[in-house]
Amino acid sequence: MIVNSIKLNQFRNYESLELEFHPGTNLFYGDNAQGKTNILEAVYLCGTTRSHKGSKDREMIRFEQEESHIRMELSKADIPWRIDMHLKKNKSKGIAVNGVPVKKAGELIGIGNFIFFSPEDLNIIKNGPSERRRFLDMELCQLDKIYLHHLTSYSKALAQRNKLLKDIAFHPEYEEMLDLWDAQMVQYGSRLIRQREKFVEELNQIIYGIHHNLSGKREELVVTYEKNADPEELEALLKKSREKDLKMHVTGCGPHRDDLCFMIQGVDIRRFGSQGQQRTAALSLKLSEIEIVKRRIKDTPVLLLDDVLSELDSSRQRYLLENIHEIQTFITCTGVDDFVKNHFRIDRLFQVTDGRVNVMKSSEE
Repeated sequence: MIVNSIKLNQFRNYESLELEFHPGTNLFYGDNAQGKTNILEAVYLCGTTRSHKGSKDREMIRFEQEESHIRMELSKADIPWRIDMHLKKNKSKGIAVNGVPVKKAGELIGIGNFIFFSPEDLNIIKNGPSERRRFLDMELCQLDKIYLHHLTSYSKALAQRNKLLKDIAFHPEYEEMLDLWDAQMVQYGSRLIRQREKFVEELNQIIYGIHHNLSGKREELVVTYEKNADPEELEALLKKSREKDLKMHVTGCGPHRDDLCFMIQGVDIRRFGSQGQQRTAALSLKLSEIEIVKRRIKDTPVLLLDDVLSELDSSRQRYLLENIHEIQTFITCTGVDDFVKNHFRIDRLFQVTDGRVNVMKSSEE
């Protein structure tokens, strides 16, 4: 899959911008706070309907404007696609694929696969479980529309159950309605758990070798899926925890409490690993994500690296860049000296200055 071009109008700090991309490495350089990340965010948003930062639509619209437009053109298996996205301050975003409006954002999922890697992702191992669940959900949603449906349905049921738990404090007669939302959570939650189990099993087949090489063949990494509940036990656990849930006004069990554990030689590196081990594991996780996408869709994803190279030492930089040369990559950085010094290939170079982008000569031009 290749992103061919993007057109922005009133997005972040860009009044108007049109760019054409190379199918290889596209490098955006410039000082901080000039708009480099905004370009990557627009690509990711157009491909997934979400900002990698979790920003709301109104936050991405240019200051003092009411709406924003993005148009992205890509090709997949030599078939052209055009995605149009219309962000509005006080309404849901509008999306069209090849000129045809789509009713649900989920209809966009699966057209392309995008992997975003930022310095924050290097902390995914040591940060809270919500970030590791987000990794699971974002990747599985792109790979499987059925998972997206199950996740959306489960999240709605969870939100309704939590609201009901609060309402029951004032209306005890509502308690019998909990059975309805329990049934919904069991139906969709058990499917989420099984799909996550399968994904983690596949992840382990890939991440072991990558991490072994990254660590100089010194460490063996295993990822464990820490289920809050087995699929067969979810219904019973919800009933068992109901009294506590009513007191706390929140649902205490279910896949929304799941986590991933990263073990090296039997040690949980979330708690006891060095920063170097945690960062190496995070890099291994992202590289594994690329390989899983290749296997699942028989195509390559688009990789977005937002200033992540500055956070890695030279050996990890080299390993990362040597393992992504076959896929289209977008990289942001503050300078190009390290690329030139290490003879890394740059296919198209963009200089970003205060919301303006100058296209420099690419290596083949």
